[in-house]
Amino acid sequence: MSLLQETLDEVARAVQGKPQQIRLAVATVLARGHLLIEDVPGVGKTTLSHALAGALGLNFRRIQFTSDLVPADILGGAVFRPDTQTFSVIKGPVFTNVLLADELNRASPKAQSALLEAMEEGQVSLEGETFPLPQPFVVIATQNPLDMAGTQALPESQLDRFLVSTSLGYPDPKVERSLLSGQSSHTSWRDVQAVLNPERLQVLQQQVSNVHLSEPLLDYVQRLIDATRHHADITLGLSPRAALGLVRCAQAWALLDDRDYVQPDDIQAVFVSVARHRLQTRQGDSGERLAKAILADTPL
Repeated sequence: MSLLQETLDEVARAVQGKPQQIRLAVATVLARGHLLIEDVPGVGKTTLSHALAGALGLNFRRIQFTSDLVPADILGGAVFRPDTQTFSVIKGPVFTNVLLADELNRASPKAQSALLEAMEEGQVSLEGETFPLPQPFVVIATQNPLDMAGTQALPESQLDRFLVSTSLGYPDPKVERSLLSGQSSHTSWRDVQAVLNPERLQVLQQQVSNVHLSEPLLDYVQRLIDATRHHADITLGLSPRAALGLVRCAQAWALLDDRDYVQPDDIQAVFVSVARHRLQTRQGDSGERLAKAILADTPL
């Protein structure tokens, strides 16, 4: 069994009945991307984040986003030390491998924007200095539905920095029944064993870029991207950043199957998750529905 399959199996011990979402989460990390989980409270978003970090052997920090959160609570800042009569920089919780931004859309735009530089460039600017973040660095953000109290929509620039968006949904009735009856083999995220470590994970991330993508499949990717930019019901299609992310995510998906080449199925498996949160639609239409329609209508 490969290390990646062992990683998937280890996360699945804590998050049962969600193999597709677990696979998407691991593929996102392999592709050096960030993950957005949009769902109602209590379905296992935090558990997935903890279990993923544990199986990958990465350091984990969590920030609870609230309306009064300020950038310094995320990034850190300068603190005066009376003993030396000098200021020193105290690094915030963003200096970790896996950062869980819990309920990101409850915070003010100013607090949300504090993550933009970290997510795009892997660094943070504090007091006129630039500090690199630990590598690998992954942001896993959870977002409540916008019709819930205290939420506000994330700006397009923020959404575009998340490689993948997914939703866990309610558990399968059989899985939920086994949990309720106490007959489940469910494991706490605290008991998840590390399969990888930062060094091994970075080697696998480098392998992703070596997964072959043929010219005809690149043509297919371009047709998909172009379809989002010229669809009558879409006001903002996929950016070049999204197009690059789609390629990386498909390569990571292939690597999870222990292949060094991309198949059409790999692109189709990740396209909706890469596109759904980025598409700005007319009249409140669903980005996920339109992404699925484009995938169905675009010739291979």
